Amino acid sequence: MALPDPRPGPGKDAALVRAMFDRVAPRYDLANLVLSLGQDRHWRRVAVRAAEVRPGDVVADVAAGTGALAEELRRAGARAVALDFSFPMLHTGALRERAYPPIGRGLLWCTADANRLPLPDAAVDAVTIAFGLRNLPDPARGLAEFARVVRPAGRLVVLEFSTPTWPPLRRLYERYLTQALPLVARAVASDPAAYRYLVDSIRAWPDQAGLARMIVAAGWRGVQWKRLSGGIVTVHRATRG
Repeated sequence: MALPDPRPGPGKDAALVRAMFDRVAPRYDLANLVLSLGQDRHWRRVAVRAAEVRPGDVVADVAAGTGALAEELRRAGARAVALDFSFPMLHTGALRERAYPPIGRGLLWCTADANRLPLPDAAVDAVTIAFGLRNLPDPARGLAEFARVVRPAGRLVVLEFSTPTWPPLRRLYERYLTQALPLVARAVASDPAAYRYLVDSIRAWPDQAGLARMIVAAGWRGVQWKRLSGGIVTVHRATRG
């Protein structure tokens, strides 16, 4: 099967992207742990802090995958809703002991299209999305949809791959993406071919300032960002006007 067009913006085939994530679901968490060199949990914790979760806040975690970030939000006191268009990803997360039973522990699961969320206007206190915005067929539309479901002064947190700012690290990271990552993916992933898409989508994605401009254009204000791991990953935070 051909891999979807990784370019940000309209053009990606949502059905192909969903099928890809369906295939990687069984070993998704293991692959993330190994390919991130164990940094993925740290990145999620930084995102939770950026969301400034207060006990009882309702948070929509979009493109939630197996619910790893949603579970961190729940631990911080939020009533988290894990939304993803891949049922196998949600099912994999829901079966884990840490998130079962989801309703009784403050974590709900919902299959959903990120560009058409099944939530009313101004329904949640915050929206988070980790490593999923670049996979949307239309990221700008997704950001506007997130603004629709967030209450006034509510928060947006985007955790996403980015561009290292130090040239030596940028060159090293490029070598990792093109040479080491495919080899590791073949050893730990349930669908190694899907990780070619990961590499292409990361390389095509805007840098920190470019993503900030996209967020502002979608109606958010006060955009701030923090580089993690030398800029390999960046967390952006914004507020609904």
